[in-house]
Amino acid sequence: MTTVTISLPDSLKEFIDNEVQTKGYGNVSEYVRGLLREAQARESDLRLEALLIDGLSRGSDIALTSEFWNELREDAARILAKRKQSARKRPKR
Repeated sequence: MTTVTISLPDSLKEFIDNEVQTKGYGNVSEYVRGLLREAQARESDLRLEALLIDGLSRGSDIALTSEFWNELREDAARILAKRKQSARKRPKR
């Protein structure tokens, strides 16, 4: 794991210390990692939204039949199974 050093004014340090104490974080590093993970998730959501909007604006209309929904469910189940399988293969930290 890499160490990053940052400088903060006293007011922000006090804020972070209070967040750590009141929100159940073990230390400042856990708190900052949580903030960064939330920022990553927001960024991923924004990218996905942009891709979806782009796809919707370029694509042709698709009939929303029961066959369409069944194929979508099957695709989603395959993706979920792959994610679960790769998560099991990753070493635990």
